Amino acid sequence: MKLNARDALAFFQRPDPAGMGALIAGEDQVRVAERRRQVLSALLGPNAEAEMRLTRIPAADLRKDGAMLLDALKAIGFFPGPRAVLLEDATDGLSAVIGKAMKEWQAGDAQLIITAGALTARSSLRKLAEGAPRFAAVVLYDDPPSPDEVMQMLATAGLTQVADDGRVAILSLSKLLDPGDLRQTIEKLSLFKMGDAAPVSAADIAANAPQSHEADTDSLIATVALGRRGEIAGQMRLLYAQGVQPVGLCIATLRHFRQLHAAMTHPGGVAEGLSSAQPPVFGPRRDAIIAQSRGWTTDRVEGALQTILETDLRLRSANPPPQGPLVERMLLRLASIAKAQSSRGQDNNRR
Repeated sequence: MKLNARDALAFFQRPDPAGMGALIAGEDQVRVAERRRQVLSALLGPNAEAEMRLTRIPAADLRKDGAMLLDALKAIGFFPGPRAVLLEDATDGLSAVIGKAMKEWQAGDAQLIITAGALTARSSLRKLAEGAPRFAAVVLYDDPPSPDEVMQMLATAGLTQVADDGRVAILSLSKLLDPGDLRQTIEKLSLFKMGDAAPVSAADIAANAPQSHEADTDSLIATVALGRRGEIAGQMRLLYAQGVQPVGLCIATLRHFRQLHAAMTHPGGVAEGLSSAQPPVFGPRRDAIIAQSRGWTTDRVEGALQTILETDLRLRSANPPPQGPLVERMLLRLASIAKAQSSRGQDNNRR
């Protein structure tokens, strides 16, 4: 029985205890493993392996001994409780063996949970699962998790109270992280909020989001936008040591100043412009961009964009100059524009 996205979400949360089992297939093995874990936990409880109620069969072993699958499904457990057989990394070559075991399956036998990689619509294993009664067939795609899936993950971690800005923040983050990293982030967030009854906020999520060289890149660009020329060279050396390339740094700077320009020209103001961006900008980064905007005018941001685009074209030319010094000179020039604007603002305030 083929399940659509909504039915699959309900199945993963509450699989049929009287069903025959399920096929979980997908190219992203992290996502497949997460759903497999969720289904087995819901079916068998926390102590299934210790109580020998879960039998694992690698596909390679089943190819050597085709009878072992049916034997495992029919075996009587020593401990009471529901049982399951997990067949891992199945392929179309095992369709005949699996089909025979499914025909012999009866109520009271162990459930059969099958995991597989990417299966096309013409896959014999996929057709077998989709055509079998009381057997769920779910194909997972590489799309970001739906809002319902993300909120379910939060609820499972005990985070049932989420503020509006927190919801926007976690949904934005779910589009950037792979499923395993998202799950780890939510677990970390759950520990962070332990004993705190306040709803999960955007600041909470920002404090627990994974850190990478992207954060250091953002820090350098913020330094530039605030006009702190003296800090640029040291931060660039750190980024280059982490493997960041000058071209990538130029692209990140262009993206940031385009975002700054869009926020500054938004009819509702900078804060509203950042909130309505896709994806929305939240947490400390939102506060940082608002602070940066005070040191710039629209004309100067447009001039900065022109400088960045000219540098980008030179980097991509047939005979580019040394890339590192070229990008450093660009960043120093941008910082000088910001510093000049800041100084002019201070002079006006004194008058």
